Amino acid sequence: MSNKNKKRGGMVYSTNPGFEFEDKHIEIETLPPEKQNLLVRISTQGRAGKKATLVQRFQGRIDDLENLSKELKKHCSVGGTVKNNEIIIQGDFCDKVVSFLLSKGYKAKKG
Repeated sequence: MSNKNKKRGGMVYSTNPGFEFEDKHIEIETLPPEKQNLLVRISTQGRAGKKATLVQRFQGRIDDLENLSKELKKHCSVGGTVKNNEIIIQGDFCDKVVSFLLSKGYKAKKG
């Protein structure tokens, strides 16, 4: 399937003469760091007992979330990813992540 059709959710052709495609993926603007209320917690679910640090409740564009993830991974010197609007950092770095976020001006707490 071409990228053009993926953007339309698989809709290729409609027999309805009045059909107009509506793009429902509207990105919200990223809140400034002082208005973000982030939750940092440890999780082992679905990871074969290995710990991962999750950063949740980020409100904004996915690009900004990925940039924050990159900074956190670099600060902690570990790997990680962004999934389901969450940052996942490999390992137990809850205290380190909270202190980093607070130094960047974010509101963050352990949960």
